[in-house]
Amino acid sequence: MAQMWTACRWFGLISAPSSHHCIITMKPHYLPFLLLTFGKAISTSQAAPPVNIDSLVATAVDKNPERLHYIAQIEAAYATFKSSGKLANPELGTQIGRKTSQDGSFRAEGAAWSVSLSQTFEWPGRIGLRKAIANKDLELAQLGLQQFTAALTARVRTLAFKTFAGKERETAAREVADRFQSLREVLVQRDSAGLTPKLELRVIEATTLTLRRQAADTALEQKKSLIELNLLLGRPAGNELAIQAPAFALVRLPPQNQLMKLARAHNFEMKIKTAELEQQGFHVALRKNERFPAITVSPMYSQEKAGATDRIVGVGISIPLPLWNRNEANLATSQAKQRQAEAMLRAATIDLEKDIAIAAATYDARREEIGDWKPESIDAFREAAALADKHYRQGAVASAIYLELQQKYLDAVDTLLSAKAEAMEARLHLEELTGSSLDLSKTSTFKKAAR
Repeated sequence: MAQMWTACRWFGLISAPSSHHCIITMKPHYLPFLLLTFGKAISTSQAAPPVNIDSLVATAVDKNPERLHYIAQIEAAYATFKSSGKLANPELGTQIGRKTSQDGSFRAEGAAWSVSLSQTFEWPGRIGLRKAIANKDLELAQLGLQQFTAALTARVRTLAFKTFAGKERETAAREVADRFQSLREVLVQRDSAGLTPKLELRVIEATTLTLRRQAADTALEQKKSLIELNLLLGRPAGNELAIQAPAFALVRLPPQNQLMKLARAHNFEMKIKTAELEQQGFHVALRKNERFPAITVSPMYSQEKAGATDRIVGVGISIPLPLWNRNEANLATSQAKQRQAEAMLRAATIDLEKDIAIAAATYDARREEIGDWKPESIDAFREAAALADKHYRQGAVASAIYLELQQKYLDAVDTLLSAKAEAMEARLHLEELTGSSLDLSKTSTFKKAAR
């Protein structure tokens, strides 16, 4: 409204203002500016609508700057793969000089020169092994991008729910703190003769301060989650963001053996460890192949002219003799790394089974806990807290019951939101571990319970 008043006064659209009304004089040539100013004032006064978590995930995947690192890795690995199957460049050699020929009293001089072209041919199978190794590098780079995208998706969902839950906790804490503050102002105005009213007033004041601190701490935690979320979305850290109440299905999980089957087939860490083991197998085969020499073929032509002209055309072949170095050290190193890759794959399988068991147990425990809640439970606690406040002011409810009910309302909100957060984190972790979607987007019957 301040923008509207200033614009009207500046362009003479308002005259003779009073405390209750003003006279508006319409000037047509100022009408477009006035409409623009009014529209801006109205649009800035409206809060941004809540954002769906799925849209946040899509934005993060599209704009997160760290993905560029993995994309660049894929491009580098692809460039290496394209060049891995090519032969070494041929070498061109030339020689030029002067020849002197003498036979008794006969002496002749002339130019002498030669040219050769050398091409090295690898032992059969060597180039194919190098291509296989480069192909595994490309596969590992692609798996790295997929793994990062999955981790980014889970992190955005987790932070979005933490931001939403923090806002809900802060709202509930401020609601009760405002209620206590209002009650304190009423009690101060009353006649507080006697010890009990004074003590009750002090309890109300102390509880108000505690709740204010609780609301401030909750707001700080919510702000921390929002800052990290904004950075993952590629936005300024201080951007405000309203998030819709998330919904996810509290369905039963598949049996653990089925989860492990999914994980062995789709888990990114298992895929990476398997690809690394296969790549080490190619390295071992390459080192064995490198014990056999490469062959260099060198066709050549030379000409010498000293009296007579001599021309030579031939082909040279050179093969290194493996007398002192048979590539045994490199072979032993590659075999040791292959054994390491096998051990890492076995260890990753054990860790994967442990992580799946813990995440599934956590999800089932929180799912059972949330199942005990009714959709209207939070609303019922909120209404009971408000009703207790009303009757306490009338003297119909004891202070102990009043204080306990207000605290239990806050505890109920925190308990439900914490259970939902742990269930969501466990479910998202299971999705990462199994590399499969577990239908998190289905509507939960408890969607309204946290509001």
